Amino acid sequence: MDEPALIQHAQRGDLDSFNRLVLEYQSLVYNLAYRIMGDGDSASDATQEAFISAYKNIRSYRGGSFKGWLMRIVTNACYDELRRRKRRPAASLEALSVVETGPDADGEAQLVSEAESPEAHAERAELAGALQHCLDNLPDDQRMVIVMCDVQEMNYAEIAGAMRIALGTVKSRIARARAKLRECIQHQRELLPSAFRLEREQT
Repeated sequence: MDEPALIQHAQRGDLDSFNRLVLEYQSLVYNLAYRIMGDGDSASDATQEAFISAYKNIRSYRGGSFKGWLMRIVTNACYDELRRRKRRPAASLEALSVVETGPDADGEAQLVSEAESPEAHAERAELAGALQHCLDNLPDDQRMVIVMCDVQEMNYAEIAGAMRIALGTVKSRIARARAKLRECIQHQRELLPSAFRLEREQT
């Protein structure tokens, strides 16, 4: 994919070129939104809003990391949705069944791997549920940076650019988020698979 050429064509109004960019980045954008929001419907809404906003504002893109530019847009879309949630809070039980870090070809979270046994799948689901539970309880700003860093594998500079914060702020938020996740997991041992609970009890 010749990304710079596609961006230039999209900036001139070529919808086909923009759609090719969407196909390239839709999994990454959806995955980030899914981990931040904790449920598929909200993630899909944030992803749609992000790409609509990207299309409307692509002429304002002035170079640099296009991925970082998109991540900033979807992060803002997630912030907007989280603010709406706080005005009308609702529990999301769907988040406890998340077991994969990305969508499949149909855009939904992958729940089954053909290469694993039912027992392994069940344990992975339990562990993912415990981790998502702890992610959901992080402050919004900490959840966003930890997802970008540890799930999306973005570097600190990319995260700083996406969130428009200082590099030191990124590092401190990640450190605080990781500490809170460790503490949460220790207090959520009943949500962990039995193998993980036994291992911790023996150490």
